[in-house]
Amino acid sequence: MSHFKVSVQETANNSIIKFVVDQFITKHQSFEFNNIDEAKDSPLAQQLFYLPFVKKVYISGNFVAVERYNIVEWSDVQDEVAQQIEAYLNDGGVVVEEQDAPKKVAVTVYAESTPNPAVMKFVANKKIATATFEFTSIDEAKLSPLASELFHFPFVKSVFIEENYVSITKYDVTEWQDITIQLREFVKRFIESGKDAVLPEAAETLEKTASQKDHHFENLDDTSKEIVNILEEYVKPAVASDGGNIQFMGYDANIKSVSVLLQGACSGCPSSTFTLKNGIENMLKQMLPGKVETVEAING
Repeated sequence: MSHFKVSVQETANNSIIKFVVDQFITKHQSFEFNNIDEAKDSPLAQQLFYLPFVKKVYISGNFVAVERYNIVEWSDVQDEVAQQIEAYLNDGGVVVEEQDAPKKVAVTVYAESTPNPAVMKFVANKKIATATFEFTSIDEAKLSPLASELFHFPFVKSVFIEENYVSITKYDVTEWQDITIQLREFVKRFIESGKDAVLPEAAETLEKTASQKDHHFENLDDTSKEIVNILEEYVKPAVASDGGNIQFMGYDANIKSVSVLLQGACSGCPSSTFTLKNGIENMLKQMLPGKVETVEAING
């Protein structure tokens, strides 16, 4: 049976907290409940409405967002609510009654080229993963049914899976114009089948859950924390839109050097070295003067 872990995530609205689960709790659907009567089809939401400060419950994908009345501060109760949701899920509690779930939304997938000519991004209108995963061989892909099946195509070199897209790196033996439609249809049919793109236990096994990442972050030195925050805020959104990811690997204070891992479309991309040196290295030098001199990249 799946073991659920729940972590607390603040939102821009201080009345609303997101309780993020390390796996999906609804099948690509979203639900909003304004009171206990509306929540008759969601035993989880009903249980939350028994808490006197709960004003509204929103359930989607891999999180539960709760809006509070002003009678309490979230800081006083959020950990208890997270524990309550975690215990409920681990006891096999029902999130939303299946027969009352809305009809399936049609799956759409479109192909999008990336700055890396060897990589194509296939974007879905549904969330397919709760974290970022990269698989460079069929052996590595045991925790991802989608990646495992993609590796059966002889031209697939590596697979990078993000929340709502998969970036595929091809070998040079074939051209995108000959395989893009085939891959797009395959990804679309896979998502429509309802199978997990990535197995529920993958995030924990590969140390990708929010709580594991938080724990790792807390153990970093202060400069490394500053570097991670800069990468998260300024760099990751840009590389994600290009179908890739950049991950902090380490900081050497003696030589003032940062090492990062390039994944997805960024890995082996002809323009990534330029981006790294002119963009990321310059940004870190300016924002952390005297602390960073060079950025070294490892291709995923």
